[in-house]
Amino acid sequence: MSGGAPRDPKVRDKAAVMNWIRRNSPTREELLASRFVRPFAHRVAHSHLWRFTRTSVPRGTALGLFVGIFFLIPGVQILGVALLALPFRANIPIGAAMTFLSNPVTTPFIIAASVWLGDRMFGLHANVATFSVMIEQGATAGQWLRWLLSDAAPALIAGLFVISAVSAAVGYVLATLVWDNWIRLRWRRKLALARDKRLEASTSDTRAS
Repeated sequence: MSGGAPRDPKVRDKAAVMNWIRRNSPTREELLASRFVRPFAHRVAHSHLWRFTRTSVPRGTALGLFVGIFFLIPGVQILGVALLALPFRANIPIGAAMTFLSNPVTTPFIIAASVWLGDRMFGLHANVATFSVMIEQGATAGQWLRWLLSDAAPALIAGLFVISAVSAAVGYVLATLVWDNWIRLRWRRKLALARDKRLEASTSDTRAS
């Protein structure tokens, strides 16, 4: 295999994922410069929280999914990941990137699913149809507050917790599988390159003799 040979599609896919994570996660300098994180900079600056390892990546994935879904406020999400990364020894860039999976496009669906799930699982009396109507009609802050003060708030919180916990568990398992697969691909590429070099060296020796 020559140096100009096309890369393995699976390797390209992993590189695309890593590029997406780098684009959507703050650098260490950016995070430490945030006025919300600055008081906790000594907790966030640990180098092991920024390393990509077999344990820190799945933990960062799980932490980012849980915090990103359960806390739907963008500033709170990244701050939560940064503060919880140390006790959980999770990767901060991965965790921060995962919080972007809950965004203005997905948030209404997450809220609606949470209210429905909380209502079904815990016997509350929240009405998901009311939520949809309020979005369509552009409800005021007062209307949203009255809705939350009904059974909607307990249903929403309960549903958010269940969805975020399940998402975190699934994300942890998938991240572990992807990481292990990526490591195997890297070893296969290294072994293939080493084998090709040995073949080239053997061919060169044969021609020289």
